[in-house]
Amino acid sequence: MMKIKSLLLFLIIGVVFYHAQTLNIKKNSLEERTYEELEKEFYGNHTDEENSKSIANYYLKKAKAEKNTTHIAEGYVMLHFDEDLPNALKYLDSLQYITKNSKENTYPARIYLLRGNLYSKNDNLQSAFNNYILGLKYAKEKGNKRQIAMAHISIAYLNNYIGKHAETAKVLRHYAYDADYMNEDEKNSLKLNLADAYIEINKMDSAYVLIKDGLLDSKKNKDVYRYHQNLGLLGYYNLHSRNYQKAIDGLLECEKYFFTKNNGSKRNHNYTLLYLGKSYAGIQEKEKAVGFFRKIDSLVLKTNYIYPELRDVYTYLIDYYKENGDKEKQLYYVDRFLKVDQVLDMQFRYISRELPRRYDTPELQQEKESITNELTKRKSLFYIVLSLLLISHLLFINVYFKYKKSEKNYKKIAQDLIQSVNENKGEKNRDPEVRNEIVAESIQTENIEDKTSRTISEDIAQNILKELEIFEDKDQFLNKGITLGSLAKKIKTNSKYLSEIINTYKGKNFATYLNDLRIDYAISRLANDKKFRSYKITFIAEELGYNNEQAFTLAFKKRTGTPLSIYLKEIENMSLD
Repeated sequence: MMKIKSLLLFLIIGVVFYHAQTLNIKKNSLEERTYEELEKEFYGNHTDEENSKSIANYYLKKAKAEKNTTHIAEGYVMLHFDEDLPNALKYLDSLQYITKNSKENTYPARIYLLRGNLYSKNDNLQSAFNNYILGLKYAKEKGNKRQIAMAHISIAYLNNYIGKHAETAKVLRHYAYDADYMNEDEKNSLKLNLADAYIEINKMDSAYVLIKDGLLDSKKNKDVYRYHQNLGLLGYYNLHSRNYQKAIDGLLECEKYFFTKNNGSKRNHNYTLLYLGKSYAGIQEKEKAVGFFRKIDSLVLKTNYIYPELRDVYTYLIDYYKENGDKEKQLYYVDRFLKVDQVLDMQFRYISRELPRRYDTPELQQEKESITNELTKRKSLFYIVLSLLLISHLLFINVYFKYKKSEKNYKKIAQDLIQSVNENKGEKNRDPEVRNEIVAESIQTENIEDKTSRTISEDIAQNILKELEIFEDKDQFLNKGITLGSLAKKIKTNSKYLSEIINTYKGKNFATYLNDLRIDYAISRLANDKKFRSYKITFIAEELGYNNEQAFTLAFKKRTGTPLSIYLKEIENMSLD
């Protein structure tokens, strides 16, 4: 007997020592982690409630020791999960107190959204709705897109509760596909609930695609919980499609998973049993259907989780026991039905009345204002564009008339040039005075003694002028690459003397002198030589000694005052006349 007592004492001491060691190891493990690491483990852990509480308690203790207000707030958030309603609300009250002066754009909206979720979880839909409305208000004030989204989504689920499935689907579809600020887990959850809404509004193909994608993706990522959520929804899809046996096969697998180690939520438990009961009712296995519906009643009594489909559950049970003559159970389920129906009716009437008044109407009003502002902006933009078009049109008209006026002047100059060429036609020697007449330009002739620089003798000046006359008469100016230096060398003088003679006797520098000779030649030859003017401008420019077409056309306009194109056009017009 003493041996047994000693053995028991040894075992108890061993267990206590092991537990103490385990706690010490866990504490040391937590102390080594940063706030971010603790948050990641806490929010990534869906099943181990005890470990989650340890993390949350240590997180808050660490934050308080360091007097870190931001992390103290997060600690209260973490601790409120998995608590009963009164304790959870106390943590959220502490959160509200610690963040009352917070500059973060997540507060105070986060507090009301968390309260809304808490009340929704505990089936107080009136309080849930009121908090969601406040959360939406503050989220809009702070411009927090994610919180606005969360409020809209939560209210969409309430719309689903009162039967507005199409409106729910519209909101969920938007945030599942058009909101880049939603993470993958949130999008997966939205698609799951969207598939459920699609079934309710008979968009079966769309629902099936989402469910199949959800099954494949969760299997690929080894997300067992989400896989069974989608499998349960596939069961509802098959139930709705009257493929009862297929529904039963999948739902039995879900029942096994969700009811093992409390893997599922209240919703998972209730709706798995509900769909199984309805599927068995569909194949007329009434006893099995009643068995699942009775389990639902037990869950409702235990958790007080009330939802609209319970009416179908109790109606089926009442009718079943009525058919079997069991008055006692019939009366019991009538009483249960009336109590549940009273709660449902009260919630339904409140949500149905308040949701349109406090959510739909303000949202529509905001949408109306948004559309009005958009139209006003469009109208303003239209007037700005119209004004710009009018201004540009007026500018165009102004430019057009200026162009027409310039074109008229250009034509007149071109016609005068052609007339001058015709008047001098037949003259073989084109002395400087004749060329100057062509372009309506005259140079006064003065005595050589007055013009010639004292540094240049009269004989040298006369000799240079004679050489220039030969240069002009033999059209040597048409040669390419002529420079002041090359011409001075050719006529056996120096560049300085040549430049001074040209400046003095021709009244221009060498470059202008050379250009004027070439353009005067072009004026005459283009007017008189039909074949020459039929050549491309590039070839004509090359013939005149220019390196490119642009240099020729610019020199022509500068010399004559009219563009080359108009001059050529007027030659053709006068030839036709």
